[in-house]
Amino acid sequence: MRLGVCSACLPDLAPDEAAGAAAAAGYAGIEWRVSAETGSPGPAHFLTNNRCTLRPTRDDIRRARELCDRAGLAVIGLSGYVPAGDLQGVEHLMRLAAEAGTPRIRLWAPRMTDGGFRQALGQGIEFFDKVAVLAGRFGVQALLEMHQRTICPSTALAMQVVGHLPPHLVGVVYDPGNGVVEGSEDPRMALQILGEHLAHVHIKNVAFERPEGGGPWRHRWMPMDDGLLDVPAILRLLESTGYRGWVSVEDFSTDRPPREALAFNAAYLRGHAVAGARR
Repeated sequence: MRLGVCSACLPDLAPDEAAGAAAAAGYAGIEWRVSAETGSPGPAHFLTNNRCTLRPTRDDIRRARELCDRAGLAVIGLSGYVPAGDLQGVEHLMRLAAEAGTPRIRLWAPRMTDGGFRQALGQGIEFFDKVAVLAGRFGVQALLEMHQRTICPSTALAMQVVGHLPPHLVGVVYDPGNGVVEGSEDPRMALQILGEHLAHVHIKNVAFERPEGGGPWRHRWMPMDDGLLDVPAILRLLESTGYRGWVSVEDFSTDRPPREALAFNAAYLRGHAVAGARR
């Protein structure tokens, strides 16, 4: 396995700072967040003010590739926020991925609408069928990330959408942290469900906490070594199944500053199943 980091979890670092910090901590690559919203001087935030973001332009993508080349890092992939159904957006992101020299982009399934699950499932299948055609055209693999609040919060549901497609064109991002929030599956079963469609892994930890005033418990992102997931056990399971791809840290916890968490996570994961982050 190769250890990478998602730039989305480094919201207070500019891209050049992130590349230097990731290399110094021992990561082998960066999965870049791509959005027209690239942050402002105000307080950094993972989703609403993230300065570790590339604009969806050739200039920004080329600069990120140069930063990674100088730091000895790979550009693992591009994580855009293309809505399901936006084939023009997918094509643009794939063009940028080809510019970056990266073989993959991340996409999500549709969200539930008033039309119900069956309608959304049909739309998702139709969308990814067309995405597969673009993937073959550009030589860029599309990855469907299992994600809460979409119709594919689990590996089983993700495979309903893309399981019939060639895995070298469309694979799945296994994200057990997201699965705790919604769609939880036993990790051994999840990996067996995915089979050859397992193309990438996001790793983070999570717990639930009771609101002060009571009511439904809410999830909270936790440090890698403190949460509901046995992260080392999941990594050992991946190793035992022969997975040799990327594991990208996507740590949205706030217990440590992002730069400190970056170093801690690399050391923690290298001390367990990911024995050689720079292999």
